[in-house]
Amino acid sequence: MEQIFEKLMYASRWIMAPIYLGLSLVLLALGIKFFQEIFHIIPIIFTMAEVDLVLVTLSLIDITLVGGLLIMVMFSGYENFVSQLDVGENSEKLSWLGKMDSGSLKNKVAASIVAISSIHLLKVFMNAENIENDKIMWYLLIHITFVLSAFAMGYLDKITRK
Repeated sequence: MEQIFEKLMYASRWIMAPIYLGLSLVLLALGIKFFQEIFHIIPIIFTMAEVDLVLVTLSLIDITLVGGLLIMVMFSGYENFVSQLDVGENSEKLSWLGKMDSGSLKNKVAASIVAISSIHLLKVFMNAENIENDKIMWYLLIHITFVLSAFAMGYLDKITRK
């Protein structure tokens, strides 16, 4: 009975596979949104203010960072919790595949969240005249919380690995 239970429990990791595949649909949605933003600025590129172009650029960078985070979570999560990716010998293989455990994935995700939050905060600062001061304060506090959390997670990871 114990062996059956353990095999069933071990096989249940495959429930995560469609979830990781579902993240690729989110990645597709991000790609569509990315190009939608580009198509919106093409007709007005010569008439838009430099600040507006920088804000759109920061939004595109934000989308790119989130897409990279999705890829990292999809591939590392799949390799750590479901099965090893069998990429052929002749195929390109990402250098970090198979080298990122759940602890380092957590730290990479935290660092990515800080980077995304930094981009968002920069967008807020560039548009500060249109945003209430108390909202700016909250954005800043939330960003500082992300930074401190990522630092604490990295520090705890460092001291527990010794």
